[in-house]
Amino acid sequence: MPAGPLNFDAWAAGLKDGRSYVGDGKSHLLDFTVGGVPVGEKTPTGELSQLNLEAPSTVTITARVAARLNETPNLEIKNRALDQQPYWDVERARIAESQKVPVELIVNGQAVETQEIVADGEVVPVQFETSIDRSSWVALRIFPSSHTNPVFVIVEGKPIRASRRSAQWCLDAVEVCWNQKVNRIREDERDAARKAYDVASHTYQKILKESDVD
Repeated sequence: MPAGPLNFDAWAAGLKDGRSYVGDGKSHLLDFTVGGVPVGEKTPTGELSQLNLEAPSTVTITARVAARLNETPNLEIKNRALDQQPYWDVERARIAESQKVPVELIVNGQAVETQEIVADGEVVPVQFETSIDRSSWVALRIFPSSHTNPVFVIVEGKPIRASRRSAQWCLDAVEVCWNQKVNRIREDERDAARKAYDVASHTYQKILKESDVD
């Protein structure tokens, strides 16, 4: 992240550029880079979070990661179904009865590599090496506790092709999100809000039609 004052404008600009991650507050994925490109940073040619490759290559993924679990498992939370609250909690990521959690490398929505860290609150470096053979999006996660925004890896200038299944999931999710939030939106702002949601829906509908990947 560029050096500068910590204020609302800088925070909002970073959020807009994708220089962030989501989480439950008990795990953290910091300084995420793919092939040396930091998430949310602009390339010399102006793209955000984008690594350009002239050919399929092996890339290095790095981050600083931390998580915090009590030594004794909370089985009441750990054993709950994922559709029961709390949906996001690092306790759910605990490996068996250890104090470890998995850090997963995600490529196009699939976990392709995993490293384990001790969830004692200490910040530790992680590094992956993975082969990228086609244009892809790359992220890190501790499931279901935290997830980075992606870095987009463009191979030979070709676009990333989302699968039909992913596009349909996103399309359905837009409506689920709308139905959950619509009653909390002021009546005089609902039309504008619906138009914003429609932009997302139309985007995923277009991807769904154009996708050649199941």
